[in-house]
Amino acid sequence: MYIVKNAKLLNGRKVSIGIENGIITCVGECKGEELVDAGGKLVIPPYFNMHFHLDSVFLPVQNISGTLWEGIRIWKDIKGKLTEDDVIKRATTAVKLMVAYGTLWIRSHADITEKEFKILRALLKVREELKKIADIQITAFPQDGIYTDKGNDELLYKAVELGADNVGLIPHNEITREDGVKSIDLAFNIAKEFNKDVDGHIDETDDPNSRYLEVVAKKTIESNWFNRVTAGHVTAMHSWDKAYRYRILPIVSKARVTVIPNPLINAVLQGRLDEYPKRRGMAPIRELLDHGVNVALGHDCIMDPWYPLGSGNMLQVLFMAIHLDQLTSFDELRNSINLITYNAARAWRTEYGIEEGKKANLLVTNAEDEIDLLRFMEPPRYVIREGEIIAKEGKYVLMNGKWEEVKRKP
Repeated sequence: MYIVKNAKLLNGRKVSIGIENGIITCVGECKGEELVDAGGKLVIPPYFNMHFHLDSVFLPVQNISGTLWEGIRIWKDIKGKLTEDDVIKRATTAVKLMVAYGTLWIRSHADITEKEFKILRALLKVREELKKIADIQITAFPQDGIYTDKGNDELLYKAVELGADNVGLIPHNEITREDGVKSIDLAFNIAKEFNKDVDGHIDETDDPNSRYLEVVAKKTIESNWFNRVTAGHVTAMHSWDKAYRYRILPIVSKARVTVIPNPLINAVLQGRLDEYPKRRGMAPIRELLDHGVNVALGHDCIMDPWYPLGSGNMLQVLFMAIHLDQLTSFDELRNSINLITYNAARAWRTEYGIEEGKKANLLVTNAEDEIDLLRFMEPPRYVIREGEIIAKEGKYVLMNGKWEEVKRKP
């Protein structure tokens, strides 16, 4: 048995963690060959990135207005010119960077309105080629809308047939409210036919009249698709009347829909048409949690038409969320780690945690506790996946039995 000794768990308990054949077999006083000495520092389960775009990563074109809509226009001009090799190269660089920062589960959207499926095929290859260091899910995402162009509905079907893990949608980008509702119906129909989860961009706008989340929640309940639906962004919620949020959030909780804010990108894209004071433009995390809604976070973008920055570090995402939603009591700071760990695992529907019988997925950090983890946002000293060290010091990742230095950009 290998052990991670002198580990501090999230509950403050000091333990050794025993590992055999990639499984945690002991948490407590364990004997065996030393894998890592944690030195009394925090050891936690790895992070999730529940919403990302690997297809557009590392395309640092300039978005002058800084709006979502200009980003979509820029992307529309670019995506048809991309090659599979180019997408694979950029996406692979991004995944390795995220793994070095402690993220082992990545859910990425693939724009299937690029009608030759070069993007989707490329990301399916990345999912396969990097499966030893990360679990990657691909969402078939109709960026331009399902009913904005003839045949996009058929593309969504075909993308799932080709191997996409989840069914995407973007109802607020449809031309009419009626088409938006219709797109939700189609996404659920495809999901049920192929036994897939629904992973949508929902109400990503400052418009307080954008209220598709209510339709998604109702459809989830009608379809008995509980715990299988995520609603990304929902930035319009920030502008909804409080009385409306008070009415609708218990229904979202009942449907067990997970809401995925993307704090870095939401803070940049939203409120662009506002005078001062500007809206924060992020779904209100505390209010969601208070209503029993599951909330997890996404990084969304790195250096692409929507966001010029990004490092792949989910602690940076969490840091921004804490500031935007003012989650600064000691309990809120300590519990906030759930937004990139346990809450996300619930939405992913995977076994997770530092317990006997579970896979030995661990981050050995330099932090004394969760608050220090957030203060300094350092990469983990070691990233352990199924009992094997696969990344260290935020600089190196193990690929095909060899250590390679992680690139910050292709």
